[in-house]
Amino acid sequence: MKDFAVTPREMFASAWRNRELIKASVTREVLGRYRGSFLGILWSFFNPVIMLAVYTFVFSVIFKARWGVAGASDSKTEFALVLFAGLMVFNLFAECITRAPGLILSNVNYVKKVVFPLEILPWVALGSALFHAIVSLGVWLIAYVALVGAPQATILYFPLILIPFLLLIMGVSWVLASLGVFLRDVTQVIGVITTVMMFLSPVFFPASALPEQYRYLIFINPLTPIIEQTRDVLYWGQGPDFIVVGMYLVAAAVTAWLGFAWFQKTRKGFADVL
Repeated sequence: MKDFAVTPREMFASAWRNRELIKASVTREVLGRYRGSFLGILWSFFNPVIMLAVYTFVFSVIFKARWGVAGASDSKTEFALVLFAGLMVFNLFAECITRAPGLILSNVNYVKKVVFPLEILPWVALGSALFHAIVSLGVWLIAYVALVGAPQATILYFPLILIPFLLLIMGVSWVLASLGVFLRDVTQVIGVITTVMMFLSPVFFPASALPEQYRYLIFINPLTPIIEQTRDVLYWGQGPDFIVVGMYLVAAAVTAWLGFAWFQKTRKGFADVL
């Protein structure tokens, strides 16, 4: 039986070798999602616009929520933009993680083909989710310029924050893609976990809103540092905490490699189960 490389170098080398296949698969997946609809790919733009409007109305008008941190105002516009910045990060994570357990199951025909690089399927899912995240960021920027003014220069730090987050998503996706083949209940469990994580992450509230003695609990959540740093650079005009970003990068890189190694070691059994 063929052995598959599990080295950190192979984790990126595989993606580079198959970059054209990944690009074509992402394009097909993005276009396929809206095929047959009247507006087509324009839905990728209208969806975040509608969600931004809905969240703004529900939390700012009905619940009269305000972002309770130093320097924040009572503006509904501010609350909407700060809230949506956190949602962009969470939605990117949730889209990849909820799809991961079914990646192999939905591509059974590829399992029998020894020449097909199964390890790129999480890259394809990430590429599709990243496309929608970029569109959402574009909507956020348009809203910011229209309602506030010129964006903060610190927005240029955003890719620096996003890179380690993408590595973390890939590591978790590889593990879940493998587990989804052997344990079909993983899909249901992950659906519940992502819902719980949304409310246990500082998406709808700042981390500082928690009592200080319990605040460390929310920082156990791997989404918390990224959401907080994203808001800092996009809206508050603060530079990232490079120590936090550096530590996150190391942890995410290790997670990505372990996830990739797990996937490569267990993929030999996919054909037997399927």
